Amino acid sequence: IKNVNSMRFVAAAVEYEARRQIDIIEDGGKIDQETRLYDSKKNETRSMRSKEEAHDYRYFPDPDLLPLELEQAWVDRIKASLPELPDDKKDRFMRDFGLNLYDAGVLVAERESADFYEQVAKGRDAKLAANWVVNELFGRLNKEGLEIGQSPVGAAAMGEIVSLISDGTISGKIAKDVFEIAWTEGGRPSEIVEKRGLRQVTDMGAIEAAVDKVIAANPQKVEQAKAKPSMAGWFVGQVMKETGGKANPQAVSELVTKKLGL
Repeated sequence: IKNVNSMRFVAAAVEYEARRQIDIIEDGGKIDQETRLYDSKKNETRSMRSKEEAHDYRYFPDPDLLPLELEQAWVDRIKASLPELPDDKKDRFMRDFGLNLYDAGVLVAERESADFYEQVAKGRDAKLAANWVVNELFGRLNKEGLEIGQSPVGAAAMGEIVSLISDGTISGKIAKDVFEIAWTEGGRPSEIVEKRGLRQVTDMGAIEAAVDKVIAANPQKVEQAKAKPSMAGWFVGQVMKETGGKANPQAVSELVTKKLGL
C-alpha cells in the first residue's frame, strides 16, 4: 500500500484493507497480489498495478549481507533470561487472581504498576486489592499528575487498607477516609484507625440500639417502607449517619429489614 505517510494513516489503511479482503473472501472471491494506493481523504485504498510474482517487486537477497546463523542453545538462553512479558503477566493475573480483562490490562500496562499491585495483593483478597489499586490509587495519581513511584501511599500501606477491610476492622466507606488521611498526612492505616477511633462498630447490641432509635423517630417512614420495601435503604442511611458511618453496613441492612418486617 502506497501513500501512507504517518502512523495514523498506516493504521487506517491496514484496517480498511483488512475489511476489504475479508469481504472478498467471504463472498468466495480471491485476493489479487497488487500494489494499492491509500486515499486519506476517502479513507480507502484502490488498485494501482498488479504484480504476478514476488520477483516483480524486485525482492532479492542483499549480496553485501552475510547469512545470520544463530545457535539454538543461544536462542534458548536468551528466551530463558527474559522477564515475564505483559501478556503472560496479564493472563496470570486473570488466572491466579481472578481479575477481569480490564483490570489486568490496566495493572500490567507499566511494570512498576504490576509490581506494586502484586505487593498489595500478596496474601490478601486479590480482587479487592485490584479494585483499590486501579480505582482509588490510580484515580488519585492521575488527578495529582503523579507516577506510581511518587505515591504518598505505598504498597505496604495499600495492603494494610485492604486487610483492614477484609477482616471487618473498617468498612469500605471508612477505608476511603483512611486512604485520604494516609495520602495527605502519612502514617500507617492501622495506626490511623486506632488513633482516630475509626474502627467499624460490629457490636450487634449497639447497632440494634441505633436501628431502634431511627425507627422510633420516624413512624411515618416506617409505614411508607412497609408499603414500599425499597425505602429500607433510607433507614440504613440514617443508621449509618447515627453511628458516624462506623456500623457494619451488612449488619445494619439485615437488622433494618428484620425490624421493619420486610
